[in-house]
Amino acid sequence: MPQSLFDKLWSIHEIADLGQRQSLIHVDRIFLHERTGSIALKSLEQAGRTIRSPESVFCTVDHIVDTRPGRGDSTPVPHGAEFIAATRESARRAGIRFFDVNDPEQGIGHVIAAELGIVLPGTSVVCPDSHTCTLGSLGALAWGIGSTEAEHALATGTLRVARPRSMRVFFGGAVPAGVTPKDLVIHLISRFGSRAASGYAVEFAGPAVDGMPVEGRATLCNMAVEMGAFTGMVAPDATTLRYMRGREYAPAGALWAQAVEHWSALRSDSEAGFDRQLDIDCAVVRPTVTWGTHPEQAIPIGGRVPDPASFEDPHRVRAAVRALEYMELAPGTPTDAVRIDAAFIGSCTNSRLSDLRLAAGFLRGRQVAPWVRALCVPGSSAVKRAAEAEGLDEVFRLAGFEWREAGCSLCFHAGGESFGGQRVISSTNRNFQGRQGPGARTHLGSPLTVAASACRGYLCAAEPAA
Repeated sequence: MPQSLFDKLWSIHEIADLGQRQSLIHVDRIFLHERTGSIALKSLEQAGRTIRSPESVFCTVDHIVDTRPGRGDSTPVPHGAEFIAATRESARRAGIRFFDVNDPEQGIGHVIAAELGIVLPGTSVVCPDSHTCTLGSLGALAWGIGSTEAEHALATGTLRVARPRSMRVFFGGAVPAGVTPKDLVIHLISRFGSRAASGYAVEFAGPAVDGMPVEGRATLCNMAVEMGAFTGMVAPDATTLRYMRGREYAPAGALWAQAVEHWSALRSDSEAGFDRQLDIDCAVVRPTVTWGTHPEQAIPIGGRVPDPASFEDPHRVRAAVRALEYMELAPGTPTDAVRIDAAFIGSCTNSRLSDLRLAAGFLRGRQVAPWVRALCVPGSSAVKRAAEAEGLDEVFRLAGFEWREAGCSLCFHAGGESFGGQRVISSTNRNFQGRQGPGARTHLGSPLTVAASACRGYLCAAEPAA
């Protein structure tokens, strides 16, 4: 019987069918971070349980770690230092790999899990973070869980999971110049809505995805959860193999050949069926930016903020009214009239080396508008070092950006640093009320859009939208 990529991944990891679409799933990798991982580790320890497979568990400091230069355990997040210290001690006692504050391999979990080869095609991985689906870009079965589930996975190496339905999103047509994976996925969500993939495992496919580097695929998979998906994934191919080869935790020698043989079979059969398919014509996509408080509320740059009355769905009408009130925007406002106060490049969505190269390519010889505060936060210490080796840090600094240490930083507000009360153009994945600080009004866009908007001081694309 023809199978989809998701069918194959589920079958590989299903220990038992428990009925009513519930399965006991084997978990290959568990990734923790200091904001919630410490809770799971401490609870496990207090219950007198041990980690079943410590070699398969990894923990990083990323969510509340300070990203300002010269950082240590101190952090602007209230009690953040205590969280870091507690996580460090719990990880030490548990005997798991811990990426500490100044570890050369430290970084955002979803970034370093890929760049170190901790997550491989065909593996299953969980993390107490909703954007774990980012790692589906490698052909892995990756999803976010809560702290209680993390404790169970640590102790047993398994989880009881409701099997999602399957969806394929097909990106066809030629991608216009200046349009990035971030633009494609925001366009997708704005067209089909924030609940379009609720209860589905989404496979991204099509010529645009085939021609996309792994880091671009990571952006697509990262935001699958923003349309309600259980996970997002891309079938491993030659691009994936080139990316994986030589990674620290990737197989080598004879094991590499065996792995390639296995990974090459992890793709949807030509006759595989999906419960739903969505199609995007990439040729019509333009650089895109959000106007509201969800990725669903987005328009091409150069467009105008819509009138809530233009929506047919009453839910979307009410949501638009609330969003415009919070964002302090009026219907009909052109995007190029929206003045910004701050610009942020970073997060597990867009903080990889290719993202920084893209933004730096625009920033060379340009300056951030005098009234704009701009920050660039690499996704990992390795990304930071690689960028500095290419001189990208100097490009950002000369343009007027702050150059930071690796971490989640101002992707979200946890009581520390804040864009509170400011209007921000951001390469992050969420922009609900207060996400980047009390009263912060966040517009989502690609790193290229962030760079261009930072220089103009108003929302704009790097090149005029056709």
